[in-house]
Amino acid sequence: MASSPRKNSNNYSHAEAGRIAGTSRAARGKKGAAAAAAEKGGVTAKRAGLAKNAVSEKNTVQSLAKGFRVLEAFTAQEPELTMAEVARLAGIDNATAFRFLNTLVEIGYVDRVADSRKFRLALKVLDLGFNAIARSDLRTRARPILRGLVGEINEAASIGVLEGADVLYVERIQAGLARLGVDIRIGSRVPAYSTAIGHAILAWLSRPDQIAVLEAQPRRQLTATTETNLEALLKRLEQVKRRGYAISDQETVSGLYVIAAPILDPDGVPLAGLSIAAPAFQTELKAFEAAGAGAVMQAAKALSRALQSSGGFTHERTMS
Repeated sequence: MASSPRKNSNNYSHAEAGRIAGTSRAARGKKGAAAAAAEKGGVTAKRAGLAKNAVSEKNTVQSLAKGFRVLEAFTAQEPELTMAEVARLAGIDNATAFRFLNTLVEIGYVDRVADSRKFRLALKVLDLGFNAIARSDLRTRARPILRGLVGEINEAASIGVLEGADVLYVERIQAGLARLGVDIRIGSRVPAYSTAIGHAILAWLSRPDQIAVLEAQPRRQLTATTETNLEALLKRLEQVKRRGYAISDQETVSGLYVIAAPILDPDGVPLAGLSIAAPAFQTELKAFEAAGAGAVMQAAKALSRALQSSGGFTHERTMS
């Protein structure tokens, strides 16, 4: 007997319903898996972010960051603030603001406003920006002058500033000296007591400042000709100032002669030193001095004038 159309229709309906239900379950399964994967991915990303933050915090000093937020709380619109206002603007509590402000007052970056409970930035804050700008200007203006000093005899010309008891090299043009094993580059530090640049700067300082710098670190015998006696060094600085330049006979590096002259501001305060260097096997000390001293002094004066015409270069010496 033939099947009735109604029965076939019912069979088709059940089969179709099963197929749809299966498809729906599969879809739900995929959606669930996707959700699970997304959740897992979110947890992984969150953990990665936490790990990254942990590494970042490990490599930073949060208290220093808070200190700078305290300084940044002062603005042109609000130059004077109370402790509570500083705390609010810096996002710290009053006790922390109190400690930071007292520290900044002690080291000279913040002043107390007389007859009030307010604080304001001290002028020392300006030095941070001015020194960066001025040093950049010093290097820019020094490069062509230094290039003109390097030749067949003079294998290097440099600019150095006094940082504590050391000379810090801020610019250098070098043509040779590698054969002498000389590894002086921008950022190198050498003791002021043993260098021509150090002597050129120190000679224009007051006697108390000279002694303070010379006594700030042990004076070791770096080479056979290094002078370490304080009285002898002070007498030598007097000679340097009388003749206008300093000369080093292999006192920091064996086999290297150096002549240096000071870069002065309009008041005669030394801002930096300019030097030339030559290998001792290539020339005699007397010949090197006769040929180079005038050129070094002239170059230092030219750089001094250039800096003064551009607004000047101020370098605050730091004793460390």
